[in-house]
Amino acid sequence: MKKEFIIIGAGPGGYVAAIRAAQLGAKVTVVEGRDIGGTCLNRGCISTKAMYTNAKKINDLKKMHEFGVDLEGYRINFEKIQSRKKAVVDQLVGGIEKLLKAYQVEVIHGWATFAGEKTLEVSTKEGETLVLEGEKILIASGSKPSILPVEGTDLPGVITSDELLDIDHIPKKLAVAGSGVIGIELAAIFNAFGSEVTVVSSTLLKRMDGEMIKRVQPYLKKQGLDLKQDCRVTGITHTGEGLEIDIRNKKNGKEDKIEADTLLMAPGRDPMLNQLNLEKAGVQYDEAGIKVNEHLQTSNECVFAIGDVLGGMMLAHVASHQGIAAVERMLGHESGIRLDVVPDCVFMDPQLAGVGMTEEQVKEKEIDYLTGKFMFGANGKALGMGEPEGFVKVIARKDNHQLLGMHVMGAHASDLIHEGALALSHDMTLEDITQTIHAHPTLAETVMEAALAATNEAIHMAPPRKK
Repeated sequence: MKKEFIIIGAGPGGYVAAIRAAQLGAKVTVVEGRDIGGTCLNRGCISTKAMYTNAKKINDLKKMHEFGVDLEGYRINFEKIQSRKKAVVDQLVGGIEKLLKAYQVEVIHGWATFAGEKTLEVSTKEGETLVLEGEKILIASGSKPSILPVEGTDLPGVITSDELLDIDHIPKKLAVAGSGVIGIELAAIFNAFGSEVTVVSSTLLKRMDGEMIKRVQPYLKKQGLDLKQDCRVTGITHTGEGLEIDIRNKKNGKEDKIEADTLLMAPGRDPMLNQLNLEKAGVQYDEAGIKVNEHLQTSNECVFAIGDVLGGMMLAHVASHQGIAAVERMLGHESGIRLDVVPDCVFMDPQLAGVGMTEEQVKEKEIDYLTGKFMFGANGKALGMGEPEGFVKVIARKDNHQLLGMHVMGAHASDLIHEGALALSHDMTLEDITQTIHAHPTLAETVMEAALAATNEAIHMAPPRKK
């Protein structure tokens, strides 16, 4: 069957690309082997954030006496937590299915593999094999959880984020192998639910600004997470009572053991490449991902690729923007995307978020810079909310005050960070931020005050000591 425009995958890259292509007049066919919405909606972003909200409510309950509300106790109904999460996912997936239908996008449920440069073979869920030929093909097949190459990963109780998000009970002892966004978010969530959590951390949240990571560690420990820093898992065995996990400190070589009934494998994610048979299409790739040019075009001029299959920044919002940029280019329109300005968020308590350059990156590039910081504890809205933990940090060029990066730790950091993203996208300066009136009382005032602090002009902050 001849098709004008075929998209492999209906995750946040694929379905957004399909809608944009349809808006531009293309007849679009989407091939999806699992669920509409992909990992993000069904086994990632949305599922995790729904459960994060449950965890946040539980953490808030522990502080209700501060607000004059005395509680005798509460009980966690995990079955209801899971059913609520499913309801949120189902509503969003249903909405996307309706959107695709409204834009007359054909959806084929099956697994696609290349049979030629423009030809796909699709194994449908009904057991049929369809042969599709596309004038243009977009690969948006996403990624899968990585598994550490150690003995014992096939034992009962060793699971990935896919299984943990659908688990039917709260693990008594949960070990987490990996301290990236996935590992830390799920560790914090299940810690709030009552699990005894140990995180085996090689490098804690390595994409985040170093000062922010240094400040967040005490909060993680205060909440009860046991952080095994600079360590990695070297082996897993099954005992009569659960799992015994061998770990080794990568700095001093010291070995230790952890006991758990569940081990979450969360070292990262791998591009979904093997099933695509990319050689048949003449698409170049390696184990890190598919190779594309600045227009997201592969070595086959008729095939483009976006999202997690490229490796690098495996973020849903990156895939969505790449999807729009790719189809606009494929359909003859000028398009572009700034991949140096990507907000990165960690949903824990307190939240973390960053955009632009970290202080470590600025130093590495030998740029003369200024930093400004403002604490949430000096902000009226944060104090009124009972969430004074955290701070905003801005980094700017010393000569012209152009913003280079912004980092937030605290309540609603994932929302506040977009002020920095907008400023960076338009090459704005500290003065562009400070001369904009910020409503009072709001958390956004912390951004303005941090920008003022970079030049020692913060209003609600004592002046720096004279040297």
